[in-house]
Formats: sequence, structure tokens, C-alpha cells
Amino acid sequence: MIRLQERQLMKTNVEPEIVTKNGKPVSVIIPIEDYQEMLERLEDAEDVAWLKRARRKKLNFRPLEEVLAHLPKR
Repeated sequence: MIRLQERQLMKTNVEPEIVTKNGKPVSVIIPIEDYQEMLERLEDAEDVAWLKRARRKKLNFRPLEEVLAHLPKR
């Protein structure tokens, strides 16, 4: 379990920690709240991109009568 002092230290360290291997950055350690916010923003950006693509597609409509005519009769 994380002790109180460690938790307080973690809260004060809000700068990302860059982990290197052989002098090259390979990963980043960030607070979980920042990570979750980044994920939400990424998902929002993906949704907006999908919506923009969907709006560019031509919409094809058929009259209701035509659709109803092709439905199986009950």
C-alpha cells in the first residue's frame, strides 16, 4: 500500500517522467488522472473524425412506400 508521504510526493510531481533506454526516450510516466483525460480526449477526437467522414458520404434515401413494399408481409 502507498504510504501517505509517498502519495503526497506523487501529487507534487505533476511533470511527466521520461524513461530512457540507452539514452533514448522509450516511455513516459504520468499521473493516472492525466492519462485518463488524454484517453477521453483521444476518443472524442476519433468520434469527431468519424463524424466528419460520415458527413462527407452521400446519403441515399428511398421513399417509405418503396421500403414497405419490400418488407415481408405478415
